[in-house]
Amino acid sequence: MSDWTCKPSAKALRTVNPIRAIVDKVVGGPVVERTDGKERIPLSLGDPTAFGNLPPSQILTEAAAAAAYSNKYNGYVNACGVPSARAAIAKHYSTEDVKFTSDDVVIASGCSGALELALTALLDTGTNLLVPAPGFPLYEVIANSHGAGVKPYRLDPATGWECDLENMESQIDENTRGILINNPSNPCGSVFSEGHLEDIIRLAAKHKLPIVADEVYGGMTFGDVKYVPLSAVSAKLGGIAPIISSSGLAKQFLVPGWRVGWLTFFDTPFGAIKEVKKGVMSLAQVVLGASHLAQATVEKVLDPEKEEDIKAMADFKTQLNSTLADQSTFTCDSLSSCHGLRVVRSSGAMYVMVEVVPSMFDGSFTDDVTFTKLLLDEENVFALPGSCFGAPNYFRVVYCAPKEKLGEAYGRIKDFCERHKKVE
Repeated sequence: MSDWTCKPSAKALRTVNPIRAIVDKVVGGPVVERTDGKERIPLSLGDPTAFGNLPPSQILTEAAAAAAYSNKYNGYVNACGVPSARAAIAKHYSTEDVKFTSDDVVIASGCSGALELALTALLDTGTNLLVPAPGFPLYEVIANSHGAGVKPYRLDPATGWECDLENMESQIDENTRGILINNPSNPCGSVFSEGHLEDIIRLAAKHKLPIVADEVYGGMTFGDVKYVPLSAVSAKLGGIAPIISSSGLAKQFLVPGWRVGWLTFFDTPFGAIKEVKKGVMSLAQVVLGASHLAQATVEKVLDPEKEEDIKAMADFKTQLNSTLADQSTFTCDSLSSCHGLRVVRSSGAMYVMVEVVPSMFDGSFTDDVTFTKLLLDEENVFALPGSCFGAPNYFRVVYCAPKEKLGEAYGRIKDFCERHKKVE
């Protein structure tokens, strides 16, 4: 019998994560046993639970345990989500100007799954989506998977990574199906002001485009900086642009492995995305969303009933943001003091982007990829090159590790930069 192989689908062949090829250049090659005793410090993982120092709220874990022991959440659920969870999400995002109902909510397998649903409902072969640069590469992966494409618009480091609206508008063409806005930002750690969000919404309305909002880090902001949902801003402007917003439990509640995400649909008075929402609900039938058990916890954290639970959740959020704010400041101060590095300060999420100025170094590296590879080889500190996010000559730092671990990593980076600085 002759050998034979099965061909993968065209969609499978189109589904390629661009990060993999870049990271392979950093971590690839033979494994060399270290003799300097430096254990690896990963500043690359976008998982706030990776080091075990940021546990979820006890309210959440107790809700999960109670749900498991009740034996009420072992069966299948509505494809769009558990009614109580959808109602809690709708209430949580409602404001004086926006009144969501359960019918405006679809629960999915994580925020990534929610984005997959939204973009699948919007994009066809040959169409495109505007995405931020720097930006999270998943948007491009999903678009390419469907035979669509992305058109990057520039985020400006000089304005704290605000959107370059002139550049954004120049990217719009007859095949553009939507504008992706990520706020707070991964990888930049930036948070847009309400005024800037208004400008974005007006631009989208001008071109009759929906906004897909990745707001999974919503609420994770520091100091006086406030996160304002795009739906609330559009509502204040009279609902001039529709907003499909994605979020979930992963980052704000520190349970990324539970895979509970959701979409909320804010429409114009004339129903601009009415058919898109129907499409998402049809697509949700394919995979039946998130775990029934995990969905049972949503109401407990978004809409707790008991006063002590309300206070406990508020305290949890305050403590988490305080910890991240402190570690953000520590990160920015530490890396700003390193030769040849420039930091754009973070005001939210759990990331900061650091610029490498190759001309200030000795020629041992020429860009962000060779910088991060040599840093890993010499100091065993792993950061993702900015090229993974469409930002050459930057690298991204995740500052969720314990502060003492961050301090050790930043000390090694400082030594590395001093060792390789250009001698005039």
